[in-house]
Amino acid sequence: MKKKIFYFLSGILIIILTLTILVYRLIFGISVIPDDGGTTLYIPSGSTYSQILDTIQSDLKIKKPELLDWLAKKKKYPLSIQPGKYIIKESISINELVNILRSGRQSPVKVTFNNMRTLNQIARKFSRQLEVDSVQIMDFLADESNYATDGFKKENIISVFIPDTYEFYWNTDAKGVYQRMLKEYKRFWNVERETKAKEKGLSKTEVSILASIIDDEVTKKDDKPKIAGVYLNRLKRGIPLQACPTIKFAMNDFTITRVLKVHLDTDSPYNTYKYRGFPPGPIGCPSVEGLDAVMNAEKHDYLYFAAKADFSGYHNFSRTLSEHNRYAAEYQRELNKRKIYR
Repeated sequence: MKKKIFYFLSGILIIILTLTILVYRLIFGISVIPDDGGTTLYIPSGSTYSQILDTIQSDLKIKKPELLDWLAKKKKYPLSIQPGKYIIKESISINELVNILRSGRQSPVKVTFNNMRTLNQIARKFSRQLEVDSVQIMDFLADESNYATDGFKKENIISVFIPDTYEFYWNTDAKGVYQRMLKEYKRFWNVERETKAKEKGLSKTEVSILASIIDDEVTKKDDKPKIAGVYLNRLKRGIPLQACPTIKFAMNDFTITRVLKVHLDTDSPYNTYKYRGFPPGPIGCPSVEGLDAVMNAEKHDYLYFAAKADFSGYHNFSRTLSEHNRYAAEYQRELNKRKIYR
């Protein structure tokens, strides 16, 4: 009888150990298999636990889905859901998967933007790569109280977006996007750059305004500091900037390739032919190249510049209006020759 009991208990123990080993292997062994090249799991904000389970089971191959549910509940994952973008690059265990999701170990998203004219374009760029909607970003930026204490207004808030490549978490909201860009803006404006701006007699916003104009005006990098010098000379002498890009902005028509006399009558504070000094804000998202061109503006006595008639992208610079008019006439004739009338 004792032997029978011993064998019976031994059998049960073996069964329990076998099951324990099997369960252990399923939980801690390779049980979650992504697609070739990896699988990306998106957990939207506000997702329910059941929705997440459906997403996981539809996107990943899991040997024992019921064990995933059991372990997730044991680790109280349903009470600490972390939205975000998670990339599963290689086969892992169920335990590892739950730990990744529960800890919120997201895969960052790289957002690159440049050559942006408007906040709408910037908002759309972010919304294409992050969970946040472009309307949410625009609504946040439309409320000046969200950034007034940081020294910005609606007219110049675009200057906080310094073009570059940045890493964000996929579920970053509109406020988070702004706060991250403000951090990068402050990092850009280090002591050296602030000192250069002050030496030019410019505020950071004024640097951004001139940079945005120059970015639209000039295609050649080595021409930018020279043209920045022209604008600074005109400002010092109280001469209107007379920058054609500001007319396009005032008319909200960036398809214009030839600014005509009729365009100069546009009544807008951005019309730098009518109004002296700086327009209210940048006419686009100023590039780092443009910003640095202003801070490193060449010192000279030129007051005018006109695009070269060879369409090389470079400019002729003049000290006198008569000289400038000759260069301008050459360029106008070439525009007519090429039948560019607008």
